[in-house]
Amino acid sequence: MSHHLDSPLARQDVRLDITDLYVFRGETGTVLVINVCHSLAGDIPTPGFHPEGRYELKIDLDGDAVEERTYRLVFGPRDETGRQDVAVHQIDGAAATDPFAEGTVLATGTTEEALTTDGGLRVWTGKAGDPFWIEPDVLHAVGHAFQDGTTIDLGTWTPDQATNLFAGHTVYSIVLEIPDADLLEPGRTTRPIGVWAVASLATDAGGWRSINRVGLPMIHPLFTQYDEQLGDDLNGGRPSEDVTTYGARLTSEIASVVKTYGTAVDPDHYAAGVVRRFLPNVLPYVVGTAACFGFNGWNGRTLTDNAPAVMFSIAANTPVSLGIGKESVTSEPTAVFPYVPAVG
Repeated sequence: MSHHLDSPLARQDVRLDITDLYVFRGETGTVLVINVCHSLAGDIPTPGFHPEGRYELKIDLDGDAVEERTYRLVFGPRDETGRQDVAVHQIDGAAATDPFAEGTVLATGTTEEALTTDGGLRVWTGKAGDPFWIEPDVLHAVGHAFQDGTTIDLGTWTPDQATNLFAGHTVYSIVLEIPDADLLEPGRTTRPIGVWAVASLATDAGGWRSINRVGLPMIHPLFTQYDEQLGDDLNGGRPSEDVTTYGARLTSEIASVVKTYGTAVDPDHYAAGVVRRFLPNVLPYVVGTAACFGFNGWNGRTLTDNAPAVMFSIAANTPVSLGIGKESVTSEPTAVFPYVPAVG
């Protein structure tokens, strides 16, 4: 799993469970994608987007792990055809951190249709194929290793037995394509940003509770498969608090695995370096450039990047292969808006 069904709280209503975040260069600008409501959960009574929740894409423009812009999407209930009304808000500056700020309504419409604003922002929401792949035996072995401080024990498993747990499954996607002019500074053709996403639910007290938070891929599979309280905790909070809250714990867990492999003279020093990359849990991207989430560096994440192999191998400081890749996905992403795979 990337963040599929990643904690008890997220599993209570999978419409608020963010499975993945992607950021990449599109046809007209920077594309942000989140997927929710995974069919792996089984028969979902009311699929789609939660009408009492909201979905926020956060953008840090100055490198302090605090958002200066929030794109907030809210949805109405499903009609008899399964479609939902959708509204997209933009909130800027200090107000971007305020859960009660209304911002500016950029677009309204319905799911399953493309929306384009006068300023060139493009939006699509609806059911799609899941572009992500994972090998379940490798996944669970990695989770045990980081929970127990051991090497990754695959037993008798071999790559020729690999299967994609998510083949044929579906998600509900939110796709935003932001024009360059909305993110770049005057006279510049590139700009570093940080991106994360939050799904929240209205509380009876009139506030909002964070149900799921995602930045980098594979954080939950590494550290929370067998620690569900940590899973819930990681889905709350803010990126700017991550290092203080989780830095020491993640460093210890990574160091224990690396020590068992014997691949670093100083496992603690290696682990501390990895945690400086993992936290704060924000996906970095340079606007105007080709995205790639790879071993050489992280610049956004495309719909076909092999995030599990990258994150598992870096954390363990040893090669970890899933035995499968993008060819195992049932329905492939496209190069044209809205980019996400069609439902097979």
